[in-house]
Amino acid sequence: MKLRDSLNRIIALADKEWIQIHRDARSLILSIGAPVLLIMLFGYALNMDVNRVSTAIFDQDRSTLSRRYVEEFSHTEYISILKYVRDYDEIDRLIDSGEIVMAIVIPLDFEKRLRSGKQPEIQLLVDGSDSTSATVALGYVKAITYNFNREILLRELNKIGIPDPGNPIEVRSRIWYNAELQSKNFIIPGLVVLIMAIIAALITALTVSREWERGTMETLITTPVREYEVVLGKLIPYLFIGIFDVVFVLAVGYFVFDVPLKGSFFELWLIALLFLAGTTSLGIMISSATRIQVLSVLVAIISTFLPTMILSGFIFPIKNMPFIVQGITYLIPARYMITVMKSIALKGIGYPFLLMQILFLFLFALLVFVIGVRKFSLMLPEE
Repeated sequence: MKLRDSLNRIIALADKEWIQIHRDARSLILSIGAPVLLIMLFGYALNMDVNRVSTAIFDQDRSTLSRRYVEEFSHTEYISILKYVRDYDEIDRLIDSGEIVMAIVIPLDFEKRLRSGKQPEIQLLVDGSDSTSATVALGYVKAITYNFNREILLRELNKIGIPDPGNPIEVRSRIWYNAELQSKNFIIPGLVVLIMAIIAALITALTVSREWERGTMETLITTPVREYEVVLGKLIPYLFIGIFDVVFVLAVGYFVFDVPLKGSFFELWLIALLFLAGTTSLGIMISSATRIQVLSVLVAIISTFLPTMILSGFIFPIKNMPFIVQGITYLIPARYMITVMKSIALKGIGYPFLLMQILFLFLFALLVFVIGVRKFSLMLPEE
């Protein structure tokens, strides 16, 4: 009898909260429209693929071999030759203005040294302010130069009657799970987790503080409800909204950005529901502790966006972080949810391989819910 009465009160509170959400157009826009907008915006903006590196050529030799060397760079999508310059001053100006990322300087005696068996030195001038593009660009140039050297060597060997010796060791690479090495395939799953964490905590961070600011909490205090019933009643509508957001955002990633979903959507959906339970409970806990809407929103953003962006492994590899910071990342639920997203979506791994992540997400949701209930009070603050 008591359990049935408690369930009735929870359902009534959930219905009341849903009516409140339905009447508040801003909450609906934030909870439904914002995830789609964010996944579209970040999905196109965050791209770590380094293609068509803008490059200038300073060919001081202007010989047949130097032109053939430069031509090697025109057959790749990774480097784009924008200009041929005449001096170093023009290179300085182009790099300073941001028009080019790299300049290739061919020495005056390039062909002469090659034909005499000596090694000419190619100079690379790279804009190091963009370290990612600079590092990748250097790798491109070195690979193209290696192929050019091999062609020159083979041509000289053929002239004296020596056949192609081949390579003593041949490497045949096979890339699993992301064969094209496209950054969107690991960025989009991370974005889904980031958006889930922010939106879920943000919209629930307003619930309790809004009741206190509007004065409706005093009416709620007079009813025979308990703290956990109020918290559950407020969580249920937002969990349904979060479930809808997960489905919609995953659909955008699949149909718009062509991110694969090799594993079970149902398993991913269930684990995402567990993650949402933790983040929505976090929002309730923040709202109960602050009781001020502006402060609740600020704390919710700081406690979800920054840890998810920096400490979850979404952008920055955890293995590259200091040892102490690596330990802190184990307390970030987004770290485990991102692992789940990538494992199920890209690798097709099932829940038996993700038990540790599922256990932590469950413990996080339970702990935050308990703390949220304890922080929530059905007593008027003392004057």
